[in-house]
Amino acid sequence: MEVAFYLSGLVAVLATLGVITNPNPVRALLYLIVSLIGVAMVFFSLGAPFAGALEIIVYAGAIMVLFVFVVMMLNLGEAVVAQEKAWMSPGTWRGPAVLAALLLATLIVTLWRGDIGMVIAGETLTAKAVGTTLFGPWLLIVELGAMLLLAALVTASHVGRLSSTPQASGRDSSGKEGA
Repeated sequence: MEVAFYLSGLVAVLATLGVITNPNPVRALLYLIVSLIGVAMVFFSLGAPFAGALEIIVYAGAIMVLFVFVVMMLNLGEAVVAQEKAWMSPGTWRGPAVLAALLLATLIVTLWRGDIGMVIAGETLTAKAVGTTLFGPWLLIVELGAMLLLAALVTASHVGRLSSTPQASGRDSSGKEGA
């Protein structure tokens, strides 16, 4: 199980570096999804299946839904559709596909060897243990995180509703200097 832990951690770190260094947002998103799946496999190898499942459902799933929602909300037109088609070339998928294949191979080897029940150290983390920990000594941190997410939601809603107005540089919408 240690091999699965180290390989999954390596894939997560490499994919995160791909997110940070890639200027193309679609490629960065693909690397981010691979990174989150790698972190989920780290949780599984440490004996925390609940945390691993939450990682996949909440983070990898929610990020994809959010990305689709933003694309639908922006509705940028035909020029952007052509740009997205150019971004979806096979070169876009090459790096994330290699890292995801490494994760899949690690998972298959782990299942084949029968190491599913083995964990590196510690006990299995259950949903009850997560809830008791989060809403016990960490309650204030959870509430602050919820407030931060609420503020981000209100800000995103406000920014999304802003209409395109002329710049404050003294020019009107035709580009001429104002009096």
